[in-house]
Amino acid sequence: MAATTGSDVTAAATGSDVTAASGADGPGPVLRVRDLHVHLSRGGQPVHAVRGVSLDVRPGEIVAMVGESGSGKSVLGLAAMGLLPRRSRPHAHGTVLLDGTDMLTADDETRRRVRRGHVGAVFQDPMTSLDPTMTVGAQLGEVQPDRAERVRLLTAVGIPDPEQRLKAFPHQLSGGLRQRVMIALAIARTPSLLIADEPTTALDVTVQAQILDLLLALRDDIGCAMVFVTHDLGVAARISDRIAVMRRGILVEHGTTEQVLDDPRHPYTRRLLASRIDLDTPRDRPLTRRAGAPGEPQDTPAPSVVELAGGGRGRAVDADGVLTSGRAPAADRDLPARWPAPVIGDDLAVRLRATARVFRSGPPWARRETHALRGVDLDIAQGEAVALVGESGCGKSTLLRIVAGLERATSGEVSVAGGTPQMVFQDAGSSLTPWLTVGEMLEERLALAAGALGRDRRRAAVTDVLATVGLPADTADARGDELSGGQRQRAAIARAVVVPPRVLLCDEPTSALDVTLAATVLDLLGRLRRELGMSVLFVTHDLAAARLVADRIAVMHAGRVVEAGPTERVCAEPADARTRALLDAVPSPRRRLTAGATGSDPG
Repeated sequence: MAATTGSDVTAAATGSDVTAASGADGPGPVLRVRDLHVHLSRGGQPVHAVRGVSLDVRPGEIVAMVGESGSGKSVLGLAAMGLLPRRSRPHAHGTVLLDGTDMLTADDETRRRVRRGHVGAVFQDPMTSLDPTMTVGAQLGEVQPDRAERVRLLTAVGIPDPEQRLKAFPHQLSGGLRQRVMIALAIARTPSLLIADEPTTALDVTVQAQILDLLLALRDDIGCAMVFVTHDLGVAARISDRIAVMRRGILVEHGTTEQVLDDPRHPYTRRLLASRIDLDTPRDRPLTRRAGAPGEPQDTPAPSVVELAGGGRGRAVDADGVLTSGRAPAADRDLPARWPAPVIGDDLAVRLRATARVFRSGPPWARRETHALRGVDLDIAQGEAVALVGESGCGKSTLLRIVAGLERATSGEVSVAGGTPQMVFQDAGSSLTPWLTVGEMLEERLALAAGALGRDRRRAAVTDVLATVGLPADTADARGDELSGGQRQRAAIARAVVVPPRVLLCDEPTSALDVTLAATVLDLLGRLRRELGMSVLFVTHDLAAARLVADRIAVMHAGRVVEAGPTERVCAEPADARTRALLDAVPSPRRRLTAGATGSDPG
């Protein structure tokens, strides 16, 4: 991808397009986009999703399309494949040449022929892309009839025991193995272009590193070009040759990976870099208070505060135990320049001793046992934040559900102080009741936890808690599907803290969010735990996020805590090999990935 209208890295603050065209030497581009505009209809409202984008992708080149949700990067990928969703009534103009065929003007049969012969696609969630009623072998058979070749494909993408995996259904595979099956399907016909749309977002960091390594190796083996869509500049740094940054449908900056990361020209690119968390991110200040970060704080009136037990200051709670604020939504701007030290008490909020959980399945004559937890000991003091870190399947979510009372331990001791903990889930969209407005959900929580409150008092409490999490009062009238991803997560946090719990449980609350949204949610949790004096158990696969949130980190593997200690000690001087592997897998714009052994993740 080479520029035709100036420097190789171009900042377009006013929305002018950035052209990346073919040069005079070398083969022509696999994909050529010129002045692409895409208009969609969402909720009856017109959306100019892509605005005058021009770029080329050459054979063997990996171009990372980077931007937040709604930036147009995925729409661009769909336009390249001729798969713009018809329900959105798309109107596109410009040129999108794939193997010499204009995917905007070609008829349906021609587009299908080009896709079959030249394009492979890998999407974020393989469970929604794979057919749950068909085995892996049957699905591969639709694109590759030869069984030996199907086995070779699974072997090529690093799937162990490929003969047996051909007989498996998607739900019988781990997330990493499902994504490898998707990649096998994508490369079955040796495409000239692979479009990967957030293929690692839902994976833990070690499996993510394996998938990135695999994609690099496949690029070298079959020589395909790749458009890699991601919101994470750290991931882009590990795989791409070039980076194209999109914002609100406009290509605002592009260039080689080193140029964009080392010398970003556009303020939005600098903002994305400032929002990205890694193992070098300062822990003593809010993410959104850093220079160039999103939501730069402004001077606002100080929130009301009360004295917390044991000293310190927190947000006011009235006689009914309901959160109060009495102010306009300014949650992000209330952040201090530096975090105050949390007030950690001597009493325990959570105590686990020799906690075990065994899942049994199958008929009585062929009973199978899965040991999800194997004698876990864990303490969380009042006001303390502890991060539970590990790969998928290590048992951390099972432990969280036991603390929440959603699962029963098979054996051992589980003690939780102060009533039922509240949970914040990874997917706020599915955790919010779809037929209730945000206000109705909050009032429902008030009715269950705070007893009989008058109508005016409930409405005031709803307005107060929405202000506390940085949402305007009219959010109370919206349903979950009418909110953005970040707004939905804020609404979920509001529901958890409208009657402040002693213990807040967070299950991967930022893993599906853009880096800027993740930064604001982490800051919000950091502020609320200090103001409300809550204990927090934060489950994540990302040690970089755990390092910012937690006072202590516990690392899990195969149902056991293999290492635990103060956050800085665990991150700087890990004692266990599993901890070191998690640290090494954290993506960072400062580190590039070189293709090597792909490794394999457990099924």
